[in-house]
Amino acid sequence: MGSDTFWVAVAFVIFVVLLAKAGAFSGIASKLDSRGDRIRQELEEARRLKEEAQKLVAEYKRRQREAEEEAEAIVTTARAEAERLAAEAKQKLEDLIVRRTKMAEQKIAQAEAQALAEVKAAAADAAVKASEVLLTAQLVGGTADRVLDAAVAEVKSKLN
Repeated sequence: MGSDTFWVAVAFVIFVVLLAKAGAFSGIASKLDSRGDRIRQELEEARRLKEEAQKLVAEYKRRQREAEEEAEAIVTTARAEAERLAAEAKQKLEDLIVRRTKMAEQKIAQAEAQALAEVKAAAADAAVKASEVLLTAQLVGGTADRVLDAAVAEVKSKLN
């Protein structure tokens, strides 16, 4: 039995040697080599894609930082502009109040002057009427003093 196994083993070795000479193993080897090359290329492509992805991530992070800085600058500028506008509006309001106060004071002064002029005119009219009454009546003595006192009292009441 041992010799049968030996001859089967020898036949198998001869068969494998014949297959090797015929090139059967070279096809398998070339296929394995080509598959190894393809895997190597895929790994290289994956490495290249990873590097590109890392570059893109870095670029996006840089852009994000720039956008945040720009947003912060915009907010700072907006705050400064709002403060400037508020101060400007406050100043304009104060100026308006001062102008309106001056206008009101001028109107009050004009009204006072007009009222004083009207009182003086009324006093002058009363004095003229009193003079007319005195001249018309041509009174003498105590009656004239009484009429004069009444006219003076009338003038005083109109002045006050």
